[in-house]
Amino acid sequence: MEIDLRHLRLVTVVAEHGSVTRAAAALGMAQPALTAQLNRIDDALGGSVFVRDRRGTRPTPLGDLVLRHARVLLPAMDAFGEDVRRHVSGRTDVVTALRVGTVATVLGGIFLNRLRADLTGIALTSFTAWSAQEATRRLAAGDLDLALVGACENEVLPTDGDVVWTRLFTDPVFVLLSDAHRLADDEVVPLGELAEEYWLSAPGEGCFERCFVAACVRSGFTPREVSETERASAIEQVRDNHAVALVQPLLLDQPGVTPVALEGEPLAWTQYVGWRRDAEKRFDVEAVRAAAHEAHRQAVRRTPAYERHLAQR
Repeated sequence: MEIDLRHLRLVTVVAEHGSVTRAAAALGMAQPALTAQLNRIDDALGGSVFVRDRRGTRPTPLGDLVLRHARVLLPAMDAFGEDVRRHVSGRTDVVTALRVGTVATVLGGIFLNRLRADLTGIALTSFTAWSAQEATRRLAAGDLDLALVGACENEVLPTDGDVVWTRLFTDPVFVLLSDAHRLADDEVVPLGELAEEYWLSAPGEGCFERCFVAACVRSGFTPREVSETERASAIEQVRDNHAVALVQPLLLDQPGVTPVALEGEPLAWTQYVGWRRDAEKRFDVEAVRAAAHEAHRQAVRRTPAYERHLAQR
């Protein structure tokens, strides 16, 4: 016997009810028939999916593995089947699943959570792209349905393949300092005061590094070194006072480091949401925009230093 989706559904229902008896009732099966199916599944897998004793029915480690895959495969196949039915019946105007890309934004997780809350009945899968160009290619090819992208305020996003971008909001770029740094207690720091530092920046393509170097030159110095690293690594290096980091000012309430505004706001980061021009026929683009704005508001509330900065502007 080979394992198919029907067997995965049986395993999922048994795990949800914690009892073969209750699962059989929910499935409309006789208990002996369900037990026989579970035994055949065990034989096919080469091990027991559940432990059954007086305390109920609990997944084994093998069962946990099967359930992890089932929780991905079953919703995906349900969405696939529904999309096929809509296509065959001529109802291609409504989607049941969306593929969401994120690029160079700290808001991706909150944004996806807002979408899940607001776009009920639509399954979401996410993809992290390296650049706005890559996200645009994927949108144009239909590999993504929408994307949330962060970019230097001076960057012009591509619009190949009938892709459109909506500018959402722009935040000044902050510098992340160790709590032990001599300027960590300042509300605002002139860029020139950091001329001797080693700099960290988020990886990615675009004009941000060039814009940073230009801002440094205008402040009277050339940066000693600019390294690219992901945010968690940057926080660790800054915490030990080995470097300072250019950061989006959101979601930075981390022990041992302090986000500080740069005087005159010489650098800024803009968030965009994008999709193909025909998206309005397939999903609620206004709900997507609203989810992005709410994600930003929530991130501000969770970042006391930036919230204070905005209140003082």
